Amino acid sequence: MPRREQAIITNMCLIEDGQGNLVMQRRDPNRYRWSGWSLPGGHVEHQESLHDAVIREIFEETGLTISQPKLVGVKHWQTQNDERYLVFCYKASHYSGELQSSEEGEVAWISRQELPQLDLAYDILAMLRLFDEENLSEFYYPPEKENGDWVKRFY
Repeated sequence: MPRREQAIITNMCLIEDGQGNLVMQRRDPNRYRWSGWSLPGGHVEHQESLHDAVIREIFEETGLTISQPKLVGVKHWQTQNDERYLVFCYKASHYSGELQSSEEGEVAWISRQELPQLDLAYDILAMLRLFDEENLSEFYYPPEKENGDWVKRFY
């Protein structure tokens, strides 16, 4: 069994305002396969630290400069091209700047209570467990399916 595999490395950040609101980004279905309202984030660049990448991506997509982002876990799965897709998940409540949308999508402060009524990106509600439950650190999709649906495993 090989000890190396190709990987796609990304991040996602839950930014909260302390009043029950989160920064959410609407990803255009005409541009993205994974579309709907989601948390902002993006790809880690070559030779960029995970920490610097999440700060850069959040600024580019929201106009906010976050500080003290806390790594809370990782979501991952194997792609159809047999690459490991890694999403490093961060939480931040320290930020400055004004929220502004970008070409990546519309951004807005949205109440957690409103989330179930929105057109959310696939699995985003399930994924919030990783950000909220301190005993969890991993969200994994194993290669097998049950009744045609992806299995979600939390650790």
